[in-house]
Amino acid sequence: MKEYWAKQYSGTQTSLSFPMIGRLVELLLRTTPMARDALHLTYSHVFLDEFQDTTQVQYDLLETIFKGSNTVLTAVGDNKQQIMRWAMAMEDPFRAFESGFAARRVPLFHNYRSSPELVRIQATLAKAIDEEAPPPVSKAQGTVRTDSCVIWNFTSPQREANHLASFIAAEMKTHRLRPRDIALIVRQRPEDYTSKLETAFGSNILLRNEAERLGNGPVALQELLAEEVSEVVLSLLRLAMTGRAGRYWTDCLQTLAMLRGIPIDDDRRQGSLAGELDRFVVKLASNNRELVRARSKARGLIDHLVNFAGRQRLIARYPAYGQGAWLDKILDAAAFHLSRSSVGADSWQVALDAFEGANYIPLMTIHKSKGLEYHTVIFIGLDDSAWWGTVTLIER
Repeated sequence: MKEYWAKQYSGTQTSLSFPMIGRLVELLLRTTPMARDALHLTYSHVFLDEFQDTTQVQYDLLETIFKGSNTVLTAVGDNKQQIMRWAMAMEDPFRAFESGFAARRVPLFHNYRSSPELVRIQATLAKAIDEEAPPPVSKAQGTVRTDSCVIWNFTSPQREANHLASFIAAEMKTHRLRPRDIALIVRQRPEDYTSKLETAFGSNILLRNEAERLGNGPVALQELLAEEVSEVVLSLLRLAMTGRAGRYWTDCLQTLAMLRGIPIDDDRRQGSLAGELDRFVVKLASNNRELVRARSKARGLIDHLVNFAGRQRLIARYPAYGQGAWLDKILDAAAFHLSRSSVGADSWQVALDAFEGANYIPLMTIHKSKGLEYHTVIFIGLDDSAWWGTVTLIER
């Protein structure tokens, strides 16, 4: 280890890994009490989210900074959701936290999102993963009178696709659902399922692969739609280009106020900002009556919107946009998608609906669906060819 450090940390070109940087920061703070004291004075409370994926380097840094201080630490997470063990996450950071900081463990029992039947099923799976998992209690009202969870077995992909088409059409009619109230989830390679599903769905149910890489670039459609800058761009376009856009005016005003640091109770500055927003969208609508079907024009329009919101303000508010060229990659993807959404559209309303996928059922991978909520979620392709890693593990 000493030789590795000497090789990576000496000479004319230093090459450090992220864990090595963490170790150097820990050493710096351990040997500089004044820096630790400054952090104690700055932060009276620290909230540690997704704590189940803490690495030893991160935990040691946490102890060095805050152990023995008056700062209140709250660690939140779930061992059943550990996904970073492959990246050297600790086996049980909560136990170390309890011991190192004399922390008190507070199990959270109440589930406010899932219906009672789904919670019962989740409890069964939780026990299989963690025998000490406390039984959850549903605080949500059941909205589905039939089975909340079912497993279907089909003899061919085509029969599966045909059944899904009939089921989704009936669900949308019975529960008055919009297409985006339903999600189709696959483990990987959603493009392998698209053609068979589209054939079965016909023209009545539109499907969109949201794991698609836009313009063969690094940004997937699902990533684009979840980005904060995309929401800003879309809200401004909705406000300027479509009718009945009152809620978008409120969204835009709140976002701009947040980016500019204007308190909600500062009536004078809020009023000035509202006037600035009104003038901007009126001019925007006047200068952009035609849809932007060329990618270069779409990028120009998006840059105009971002500049109005404040590019540097967006970077300051969302630090990921200051890393490398990520913001420009997002904006390139947005321009590609906006120009493509405008092709065949006869109005901004139609184009922006296509941009959001308002009339499409999303098809995405399990990874991309994390954090999203739908009325009905359908996992498709639960066969050996899709879950080959799991099957191999079981066979061993």
